[in-house]
Amino acid sequence: MLLKAQSTQDSPTLELTPIIDMVFLLLIFFLVTTTFQQTEREMKIALPEANSAGPISMSLRELVINVERDGTIVVSARPISPDDLRTLIAEAVASNPNQKVTVRGDRETPYANIVTVLDICKGAGIQEPYLDTVPIR
Repeated sequence: MLLKAQSTQDSPTLELTPIIDMVFLLLIFFLVTTTFQQTEREMKIALPEANSAGPISMSLRELVINVERDGTIVVSARPISPDDLRTLIAEAVASNPNQKVTVRGDRETPYANIVTVLDICKGAGIQEPYLDTVPIR
């Protein structure tokens, strides 16, 4: 009968504790960042549907402007007047010429309300504001 000789050398081991720590830190980081960005996305706005709709890339400097059904303009969960919006966007463009703006208009609001916000964006220096939609189901 042949017996296999036991190896006297220990095989290399992989410590899992630092890997698990890093996974938990990354998980916490992503949970916190998505929670901060959810504030703007949870507004009670029914977005229109579009065939080419899809998720947008979120940058830390993106400004999200919500237009509610009654035409109220909301930024950072607070109503804002068109003049204050123009000032806010102008200041943002002055500090960051590549400022990104997303306009989220309720599907029931008259398009004139959305055009007002788009006009303010263009007048304040935003070259390409993004209109947010949801995909057709």
